[in-house]
Amino acid sequence: MDPQTGGLLGACIGSFIGLLGGIVGTYFAIKNTTGRRERAFAIKASIVCWILVLGFVAAMLLIPTRHKYLLWIPYAIVLLLGIRYWNKIQFRIRDEESGDSSHPVGAR
Repeated sequence: MDPQTGGLLGACIGSFIGLLGGIVGTYFAIKNTTGRRERAFAIKASIVCWILVLGFVAAMLLIPTRHKYLLWIPYAIVLLLGIRYWNKIQFRIRDEESGDSSHPVGAR
């Protein structure tokens, strides 16, 4: 097998594994919700996350090589802040649905 074929095969397998990981993660993020409001929020947040990640991938494919690596900076910031925001909202909804508001959301 020549190096070019090996690189293409590795890219295809790596992309498939990444996509499969995203699908499994989304499935369990929605499946492990405890109430209707929390599930609705998880579905909406998952859709937003998929759109943003697909937009990032499209930008990485379309932007010239020298500049596309700069996309990782805002992507990492938005990803980290988005996860933190998602968890905060989801825990708040879970607490509201369970009726247990004995601990503040920020303490988790």
